[in-house]
Amino acid sequence: MAFQVFSLNVVLCIVAFIGCASAQLSPTFYQNTCPNVTSIVGQVIQQALQTDSRIAASLLRLHFHDCFVNGCDGSVLLNDTANFTGEQTAGPNNNSIRGFGVVDNIKTAVENACNGTVSCADILAIAAEQSVSMSSGPSWTVQLGRRDSTTASSSLPNTALPGPTDSLSTIITKFQNVGLSVTDVVALSGGHTIGRARCTVFSARLYNFNGTGNPDPTLNSSYLSTLQSTCPQNGNANTLTSFDPGTPDTFDNNYFINLQNHMGLLQSDQELFSTSGASTISTVNEYSSSQSDFFSNFSNSMINMGNISPLTGTSGEIRLSCGKVNG
Repeated sequence: MAFQVFSLNVVLCIVAFIGCASAQLSPTFYQNTCPNVTSIVGQVIQQALQTDSRIAASLLRLHFHDCFVNGCDGSVLLNDTANFTGEQTAGPNNNSIRGFGVVDNIKTAVENACNGTVSCADILAIAAEQSVSMSSGPSWTVQLGRRDSTTASSSLPNTALPGPTDSLSTIITKFQNVGLSVTDVVALSGGHTIGRARCTVFSARLYNFNGTGNPDPTLNSSYLSTLQSTCPQNGNANTLTSFDPGTPDTFDNNYFINLQNHMGLLQSDQELFSTSGASTISTVNEYSSSQSDFFSNFSNSMINMGNISPLTGTSGEIRLSCGKVNG
């Protein structure tokens, strides 16, 4: 009888495509149709890393920005056209997200091996895991079976994506809006252990925090001086600064140690530790003392994020080119 109930639930999920999408994802989805997809994706990323040390962080970020806007559906990859405006030029994404050329290279390699089989949404999920793993971070079992959207939103990124000046309560709300927990907030923020940010994203903290005409008081004074030297008031707003100045391209728990030392690069980073009474403080302390705890929770949170409203079954399509819909 238990088996019959389980079977009925599966049938209902398949027929309705409502509320059961994440249950349809499977790590063995391409076992018969494209068994080498993970290694194919990894090989392209490994080659890209030879000339672009930032690409691992960029691919991780693409997956994040994709999932938070209408779910993990590859919509962030759709290019603008004369008749279509997608997500790439929305405020949080414009001149910010990158790595599209590498995604195109991955797609070409995957298509050569398994034509019309692997979605761009799944490529982003695999690329995120491979990027973290190749940066000395954890590995996790990627759930697969997403399909690609045929639409995108030019406005939703402005409200759905966590911003660098958002308060902690706002960030938590945005995570909860897509079904993620406070633990997910802290763990996924730890992705900033790799990557860079432009001066324009955080320069207000250095000179005119919240319109006070003074620097953010939570900033370590020595770190503040370093950042002001890198990002002078009238300097190049696009100058890049590492999130973690100690090990900028190594995925480790230094991000959380930096927060304890008031060396979070973004306001949204530092608020995890410096917001009075915040429930996130104890988790920051835990991850700073135990990299294994961070790695374990980060892996779980990436799986949780990858389960945000995927298109499955006959919804959407398998794009033959990640930047445009088929046909």
